[in-house]
Amino acid sequence: MAEETLPQPYQGATLAALTLSLALATFMNVLDTTITNVAVPAIAGDLGVSPDQGTWVITAFVVSTAIAVPLTGWLAQRFGEVRLFVACTGLFTLFSMLCGLAGNFSVLLFLRVLQGAVAGPMIPLSQSLLMNNYPPDKRGLALAIWGMTTVVAPVLGPIFGGWITDNYSWPWIFYINIPVGVFSILVAWSLLKNRETPRRRLPIDAVGLALLIVGVGALQVMLDNGNQDDWFGSSFILTLGITALIAIVLFIIWEWYDPHPVVDLTLFKSRNFNVAAIAITLGFGVYFGGIVIFPLWLQTQLNYTATWAGIASAPVGLLAIVLSPMVGRNLHRVDLRLFVTVAFLVFSICSFWLGSLTTQVDLWQLIDPRIYLGIGIATFFIPLTAMSLAGLPQSRVASASGLLNFLRTVGASFGTSLSVTLWDRRATLHDTRLMEHLTSADQTLQQTFAQLHAHGFTTGAGYGVVERLVAQQAFMLSTNDFFWLSGWIFLFLMGMVWFAKPPFAPARGAPPATAE
Repeated sequence: MAEETLPQPYQGATLAALTLSLALATFMNVLDTTITNVAVPAIAGDLGVSPDQGTWVITAFVVSTAIAVPLTGWLAQRFGEVRLFVACTGLFTLFSMLCGLAGNFSVLLFLRVLQGAVAGPMIPLSQSLLMNNYPPDKRGLALAIWGMTTVVAPVLGPIFGGWITDNYSWPWIFYINIPVGVFSILVAWSLLKNRETPRRRLPIDAVGLALLIVGVGALQVMLDNGNQDDWFGSSFILTLGITALIAIVLFIIWEWYDPHPVVDLTLFKSRNFNVAAIAITLGFGVYFGGIVIFPLWLQTQLNYTATWAGIASAPVGLLAIVLSPMVGRNLHRVDLRLFVTVAFLVFSICSFWLGSLTTQVDLWQLIDPRIYLGIGIATFFIPLTAMSLAGLPQSRVASASGLLNFLRTVGASFGTSLSVTLWDRRATLHDTRLMEHLTSADQTLQQTFAQLHAHGFTTGAGYGVVERLVAQQAFMLSTNDFFWLSGWIFLFLMGMVWFAKPPFAPARGAPPATAE
């Protein structure tokens, strides 16, 4: 295969400006996946819907993003990467402003669907454009910078969202995107408008697109509503599950044989892409489940406010910010499997550490393991992304990045839903077992009631206090269970990553290596 002709990489201040522009666009995109979480009660209250309905503000964005991400490769070839990135960033900014101005819930929901749809291609395109315009010897650094934005934004989202909602009003969580988006559009277009990627007129794979929308849409709605609807005990959830399964199976078969697929499934012919895809889907799913469970446990059981729960979670990004550039600069010097092994080992140790906490834990004991998790983050995303792109020609980077980000999004969806379900059900099991031991003959229980009576509690109020203490302990044990299970999964993935095979050549530069 002939080597692809590419423009000369940028240098110095021009490269810095381009990097900042693309990184900020990615940052605001990823931030919007978590910044709305703590604002849901305020949004629901202002727009006259229940909190359960309010969560559809999150679901609508995630569903449409997940559907749009795999389309990145096809759209990039049809319209060009630069035009597509600038257009998506511009529309994302516009829809952010309109979300803040939405006067009722239905309009807000519709705008979040549109915002998520244009958000899908932004992340893989920002990565591809960085790789295109960085010198070959600094391409690892480009991946490091890109990786930092996708790591730090989800951590800061709940903090920003809680602070903005408490001190201003919820529309401002959308308005803050406007200056960022305008800056990114102006800089990216001015520097890249003459560096458009080749375009090809390809037919639209309407069947594949329809199956993708139905399959992913049904799957996401099933995951978001399964826990509250008792999963497959509900005919609605069962119908969604069957629909998703049939649509996804048909989608895979159709895309594999279609001459112009909307998603390039032939990427799975590469051993390294397969290993990276499995590792990032399962690994990020378990990691993201922990991101959801940790603040949820703090707020519902230990009476932390949303802001303080965010502060306890935020240190996870500290070491990631420091170490990510170092990892990026050394991607070509160190076996990528070693980096990922370190990541899963750190994830595992920190999971077992978090799994040993008690209800007497203080803030600093919560922060300690979160700090060290940053080592794992820095050595997880960047090397796995590089591994997935190894040996691919530049023309397939956008498709590969889009598919990998789609799998990451699906992993996060599965991780969130299954983690919350596991957490709730294990808590119920522990609660039942603990209550079985609290009989009238239990001396500890009698002493507790005696102390409560001495402080003026009636018998009924005393029972309420005991039930709350038992529930708190049950959720503590359930949290321990979740993190211990996470630790063992990370250890399994640590071994699996060694099925990848070097060389891990960069996606751009020398002729691509033969995929296995």
